[in-house]
Amino acid sequence: MRNISTHHVRLSASGAGVFTMSVSPVSTNFHEAGVQPAFPPKIIVAIKALACELPSRRGLPLARWSVSELRHAAMASGIVAKISGTTLWRWLSQDALRPWRHRTWIFPRDRQFARKAGRVLDLHQRRWRGSALGPRDYVLSTDEKTSIQARRRKHQSLAPAPGRPLRVEHEYARAGALAYLAAWDVEDRASVVS
Repeated sequence: MRNISTHHVRLSASGAGVFTMSVSPVSTNFHEAGVQPAFPPKIIVAIKALACELPSRRGLPLARWSVSELRHAAMASGIVAKISGTTLWRWLSQDALRPWRHRTWIFPRDRQFARKAGRVLDLHQRRWRGSALGPRDYVLSTDEKTSIQARRRKHQSLAPAPGRPLRVEHEYARAGALAYLAAWDVEDRASVVS
């Protein structure tokens, strides 16, 4: 049995996107003589540091890293010649670094937001430019979703059963594209869909 010294690396946030790193030696026993770790600790540290960066800092048009994108960036930047996504996932999960997880939120930054939103809210109260709408005025809230891929499954789905969820076959034939248009009459709550 051979005792090979490796290092356990922990990255932790210290505020405002700044990360600190602590390295502590860990003894690992390998049963076969001559077995070396696949990646030295400095590679693992470099990968984890990359995962903590915003992709935009590397000139990439990404909002966040996925494991696949992180893998490609690590190889493109020369950190490693080749690495699997599974290895990256394992390293990041061990240190609770999960750049592919995110939560979105909206902070209105437009100084005119209240004025612009006020027009819509006034219409929902049946008012326009400070005056009440008349009996022949209508307020419709509309939306559209275009280019919906129409798919026809090649095999029938299997209904759920005790201990088994619905099974949907992944093979399909394309059947063109659809557009979904919807309009809602704000006053009487009747909806019109085509």
